[in-house]
Order: sequence, then structure tokens, then C-alpha cells
Amino acid sequence: MFLHCIRAENRKLHASAIWFLFFLLPILSAAYGTVNYLGNLDILGVSWYALWTQHTLFYSLFFFPAIVAIYASYLWRLEHLGHNWNLIMAAPVHPFALFFAKFIVVIKLVVLTQLFIFFLYCFCGKAFASLPGWPPLATLIFLLRGAAGGLSVIALQLLLSMVIRSFAVPVFLSLFGGIIGMLAAAKSKGLYWPYALMQYGMNSNRSEDLLAGNYLPFFAACLFWLLLIFLIASWLLTRHDVKS
Repeated sequence: MFLHCIRAENRKLHASAIWFLFFLLPILSAAYGTVNYLGNLDILGVSWYALWTQHTLFYSLFFFPAIVAIYASYLWRLEHLGHNWNLIMAAPVHPFALFFAKFIVVIKLVVLTQLFIFFLYCFCGKAFASLPGWPPLATLIFLLRGAAGGLSVIALQLLLSMVIRSFAVPVFLSLFGGIIGMLAAAKSKGLYWPYALMQYGMNSNRSEDLLAGNYLPFFAACLFWLLLIFLIASWLLTRHDVKS
């Protein structure tokens, strides 16, 4: 039954309007980052790493939380229509399976988004910044770390979209969360806020590695937030009907 849930969530994406946003938001993010880089070459210097700091500055703070929130709100939209929650509670599958199926589908979308972001980074570096060679291996590691840090953002946005009927409110909250994450990261408190974990992983707008090889606290924080959000979602779904 769980696989049927995943297939049902995937079917929602067929010919969906979110594919337009899937392409648009990363392109806007890359455009802002590239323009900012080219306008500050005297300060940043000419390098792939400097370009990465500017691309991730806009993407990690605003575009990533927003696009995850859009994915999550879209996948919960059908459940918030009419009396579909009654059908969910009566379905022959554990209610959390529906939440987790959506989580798996959003992970797929995020992985595709991350790959598209890296493609745009390489393209802009070659086409507009005329950088020599190819991006360093470290940027690929940052990309993978960012995906790991983004898991808690995915889970949290799915939780918000589950309990809030509005499509736009969870998106607004994601932007607010990203700003708080930036402030938390600036004060070295990013591990205590889920939205900052993605920024930590991507090494957003930093000349030095935020993790500096000390990965254990980062991955422990990722796991803690993910499990905490899962527990809250499971408790809401099994103990109470969600009031949207």
C-alpha cells in the first residue's frame, strides 16, 4: 500500500504547473547570484568558489525554502479539498504512510532541483563569468551536504502544509524561516534551527567551510530535526484528525 501512496503522489506531478516553477526559481536564483558575482569581482576575486558563494547566497536563503514549500503545499492541496480528509482516515493504510510518501516524492523533486542548480552554476561560470576549468570537487560535496540539510526543511514544510489549508501561508513561513536561519548561522547557532542546516550544508556565502570537516554535529542535528518532525506528524495523524 505504501508504494501505491508514492505512485499516487507522483501522478499529481504529471503535467503539473509546479514544473514551471521548478525551472523558473532556480534560473532566477542563478541570475541573481551571477549578477552579484560579476558586480563584485574586485572584492570576491575570479574563481569558481567565489561564484558558488553568490549562487548559494540567494538559493539557500530564499529560493530553496520557497520551492520546497511550493512542492509541499501542492502535494497536500488535494487532501484539503472537500471531505478528502475523511477518506484518508478511512483508507487501509497507516496515516503516516501518506505523509512519508509525500516526503519521498519531495526528496525526488529536491534532488532534481539540486542537480539543476549545479548545472546552472556550471553554465553561468562558463558562459558569463568565463571561469577556467571546471568547479572544484568541494562544490559537489557542498551540494550533497545541502541536500542532507534540506531533509528537515522538507519534513517541516510538509507538516506546515498538512495543518494549514492555505497554499500561500506555508510559503511565506518558509521565507521567514530562511531569514531566521541566516541570522542563526551568522551567530554560529545554525544547528539549532532546521532552515539553517541547508545553508550550513551548502556553505552559503562563506569563504571558509562552515563544517570544517566536523560533520558529526551537522548530521546529528539533521537527524534530530527530521525525527522530531516525523514524530509530531505521526502524532497529529494518529491521535487527531487534522483541522485545516
